[in-house]
Amino acid sequence: MPSNLAIRLRQNVGLATAIVLFCIVYLLYHLSHPKGFSSAVLVQNGDEVFTLAMVAMAQTVPVLAAGLDLSVGALMTMVGCFASYLLSGAADGTPLSIDLAGTQIPLGTLPGGALGIGLGALICIAIGTLAGLLNGLIVVYGRIQPIIATLATGAIYIGVALFLRPQPGGKIDDDLNWAMTNSLGDFASTVHIFDDGAAPWFAPFAWIPTPFVLLALIAIVVWIPFRRSVVGRTVYAIGSAEGAAYMSGLDINRAKIVAFTLAGFFAACGGLFLAIQTSSGNADLPQAGTYTLNSIAAVVIGGTSLLGGTGGAIGSIFGALILRVISFFFRVFDIAPLLQPLFEGIILLAAVSVGALRMLRVKNTLELFR
Repeated sequence: MPSNLAIRLRQNVGLATAIVLFCIVYLLYHLSHPKGFSSAVLVQNGDEVFTLAMVAMAQTVPVLAAGLDLSVGALMTMVGCFASYLLSGAADGTPLSIDLAGTQIPLGTLPGGALGIGLGALICIAIGTLAGLLNGLIVVYGRIQPIIATLATGAIYIGVALFLRPQPGGKIDDDLNWAMTNSLGDFASTVHIFDDGAAPWFAPFAWIPTPFVLLALIAIVVWIPFRRSVVGRTVYAIGSAEGAAYMSGLDINRAKIVAFTLAGFFAACGGLFLAIQTSSGNADLPQAGTYTLNSIAAVVIGGTSLLGGTGGAIGSIFGALILRVISFFFRVFDIAPLLQPLFEGIILLAAVSVGALRMLRVKNTLELFR
């Protein structure tokens, strides 16, 4: 009889493979880096990984329900443009206006300081979540295939982003930028949690990059409870066999709407962090498309089947980490950046092929009983 550990490994072979592959390539990266295994390198890695990991998590939830969300990159970009207006944190309040063809259109004023920043962040996340809800409503009640519906809504989100930021610009509060894109020690000192950001019990953790902590918190607080909830299990059931899930009395429509809404939330978190990291908003269409395609690659590399029903957001996080480490290698070894899509494509093709071989074995096994 196989042990419980063996059964769990067999059920999560995609996640286990992604974790092992990440550990190998990340170890090789640090061994090759002139300043490897340093806090500065880890912080830089965390800053570059967080947004893609969030967008990959956003892509994972619809994929588990046998859908595909082509709007996650555009939604992320739109939220980043909103954040460039809402997170300046001016002490005397933040006047909101949009520059349209040289004409300033006033939109009101947010409170200044930390209150204004917190309120602005909540508004940004709410905008992304509502956009995800819109995706779900269109898919469910419009009875449109997710890939078509989100392709259309993605164009709308990019249009809104271009309306907000015809040119890259805006301003993010400097303290917010510093606190969120550095180590926990820098975060603590910036927000004055400890004197000089230090405490005896805190010192061993001060080197940890803040983005990695945020990523872990979102996964623990949002993803894990969702996966264990009735709605989360329904999403998995839809991806495995939607007809059987419906006949079992599960609320299919609610689960699909929640899946796309949660995807909007994750994408909004990514867009918010990207704006904080770059300290500006940029309605960059190629960037939005790249993040969308890389999110699909991260989902597949992380062991989630594009047919739905198997996998999870944790695997997608490791898929995003693997993709980013590949780009890190290009900088360390001074390889032409134009070759990066080639290597990423090869890795994605290999991951898809492995998944297809697993599905082929299952299909052939089932055919024996026909």
